[in-house]
Amino acid sequence: MLSILIPVYNYNVVSLVEHLHRQAMELQISFEILVHDDGSDATFNTINQNISHLSDCQLIETPFNRGRAELRQQLANLAQYDLLLFLDADVMPRSVTFLQNYLNSITENQDAVYGGFAYQNTIPAPDASLRWRYGTAKEQVDARIRNQKPYKIVISGNFLIKKSVFLTLNAQMTGFQYGYDNYFGALLKAGDFKVSHINNEVYHLGLDSNSDYLKKVEASVETLLELYQTEAIIKSDNTLLKTFKGLKKFKSHRFLAFVFKYRKTQLTAHLLSVDPSINKLQFYKLGYMCALDQN
Repeated sequence: MLSILIPVYNYNVVSLVEHLHRQAMELQISFEILVHDDGSDATFNTINQNISHLSDCQLIETPFNRGRAELRQQLANLAQYDLLLFLDADVMPRSVTFLQNYLNSITENQDAVYGGFAYQNTIPAPDASLRWRYGTAKEQVDARIRNQKPYKIVISGNFLIKKSVFLTLNAQMTGFQYGYDNYFGALLKAGDFKVSHINNEVYHLGLDSNSDYLKKVEASVETLLELYQTEAIIKSDNTLLKTFKGLKKFKSHRFLAFVFKYRKTQLTAHLLSVDPSINKLQFYKLGYMCALDQN
């Protein structure tokens, strides 16, 4: 029936697994929960080994870091059921009927269902303000809006997908550590797979510090530009890429690249502050992409 697959790196996943296990047992369905460690420190491995005491739960340990795409591919290959529910390790379901909501939503004609992300009402820590503000502004979106452009807000930390579809698409993503969601959404669209969205959110708990998140933003932009330049992305609803392509068409990206290089130090200082602007983060992404393209 259902394989719940959770990649983990240096994070305590016990509470999440216990919560999911309790819901699955109450539903009396055939299920498994596979947690695949990606070379975590021994301390976290020791903690997460506690899930093996639960029925139909398994911790798979790897001594070295493989990266997101490869780890997910291995999890999917190991899964014994045709429905795969992928969750990030640093999330927690918002609803006590989380699994039931997913099972009620999937139909034979659908290939993937996305539940969405939610964030706490207040910033958990001042140094996580950038990630929290971006999440609340751009990821915490009602399913009605997400369904208008189903391939746009594709968050891999909480989605249900058919095993055959996932194995086909994820196999094309080896080597990309960041920008995973943008690429996966583009592949879903290019293949005309049937995607729907529901309000079945998980809370995103493990927020990066401002400096760590900005590094990930840059890496994600680098990946997206590479995918565009190598024509690996043919169809995409990504706003950043569409805006960049429009600027490039009229050669305006050169001016924006110049402005970005001139203001980068000032922008960076602002984004690392306790009160960052998401509009300035969006400008940073676009300017960074334009500057990269000029190099």
